Amino acid sequence: MMEYGLLLKGVGSFYEVLTDAGDTVTCKARGAFRREGLVPTVGDRVGIERQERGYAQLATILPRKNVLIRPAVANVDQLMIVVSASVPPPDWMLLDRLIIAAEYLGIEPIPVLNKVDTADASIRNAFLNDYKAFDTLTVSAETGEGINRLNARLAGKVTCFAGQSAVGKSSILNRLLPDLHLETGGLSRKTDRGRHTTRHAELWPYLGGAVLDTPGFSLFETECLEQEQLDACYPEFRKASPCRFPGCMHVTEPDCGVKPLIDTGDLPAARYERYVEIAKDCQMRRKHRYD
Repeated sequence: MMEYGLLLKGVGSFYEVLTDAGDTVTCKARGAFRREGLVPTVGDRVGIERQERGYAQLATILPRKNVLIRPAVANVDQLMIVVSASVPPPDWMLLDRLIIAAEYLGIEPIPVLNKVDTADASIRNAFLNDYKAFDTLTVSAETGEGINRLNARLAGKVTCFAGQSAVGKSSILNRLLPDLHLETGGLSRKTDRGRHTTRHAELWPYLGGAVLDTPGFSLFETECLEQEQLDACYPEFRKASPCRFPGCMHVTEPDCGVKPLIDTGDLPAARYERYVEIAKDCQMRRKHRYD
């Protein structure tokens, strides 16, 4: 009889599946997957068949709604993008690019400001102003501030935590799941950059959903987006009037519908400045796509 569940972890040819009945089963994938070019991925909804002897068989992989390459994980509902309110200083450009990657893949991005117990006021203000179009969270893994609200967002969802190293992703997860004992990276004395600590993709069941830590900050490779696709990744742009020219980059074109949003405060100036850099980079990549 076929049972269904969530693939939590894969090591070698063995896979751990949390069944809908609530038990964890170790499985081996059927040989046909290799012939069909299918690779079971953490986050997959799968069907398994228990055997009279030996390991259960991972028999089928249900259709995916999305899949990430780095880390390899499927069916992510939301991306918690963590930045630090003190040290290391936030990489706003990385945050913006991760938001774009999430929006493009149909994953809800949730910017999270950690270490608010040691917050630099200017960083907190910049975070709350620049990302007011999103349902942001401010938390402290150290004191527990904001954790209840974070839990409410995690319930029943598959959530990936992302962000530059040493911002406290693993510390937040250790706060949520103390038995994990995830290694936390700390900071290099020479560079104030975090040491990478997480080694592989693994989902941990939590509040009816599951959570995932990610290795380092080289997380996603943003596609070479067309202008319309890039526009769709900025929720602020949805308030804009139509631009005069199709494919408007919102940089130097006349009668642009987006740039007036800066004056009304609907589009933070810093977000727009970073957008311009990203848009020009996308334009350059499109030009050299087939070089």
